[in-house]
Amino acid sequence: MKEPLLKLFPKILGAIDSLSRPSTVHAHCDLPCGVYDPAQARIEAESVKAIMEKFNASDDPVFKERAVSIKEERAELVKHHLWVLWTDYFKPAHLEAHPGLHELFWSATKTAGESKKTTDVQVADKLLSQISEIDKIFWATKK
Repeated sequence: MKEPLLKLFPKILGAIDSLSRPSTVHAHCDLPCGVYDPAQARIEAESVKAIMEKFNASDDPVFKERAVSIKEERAELVKHHLWVLWTDYFKPAHLEAHPGLHELFWSATKTAGESKKTTDVQVADKLLSQISEIDKIFWATKK
């Protein structure tokens, strides 16, 4: 008697599974609305600049090696935070109101990448300026 019941078990489970199949859901963002803020990118960019300044002021090769590694990590975080804003926060209506927004984000992420390859503080200043422009647009969209 046990054997026929065991043969039915997979069919019973299959029937139950077909009744409770998960459905696909879609979210419009990775985080709840209102959590976005360009300050995250700005803080990381300020860190990149400070590290460049300390690197340039140091004669310690071990310190310089560590500084480069940390600067590259921070620059990558700048890119990450900018991408989240660019791809998740800004919507078509924002782009219509601010037609240069795509170019600004593209340029800022390129500058963040450039800051990984240099210790020139002017590159970090340029990045901070671009993030400041993004910040102005961001807060204009929140009104």
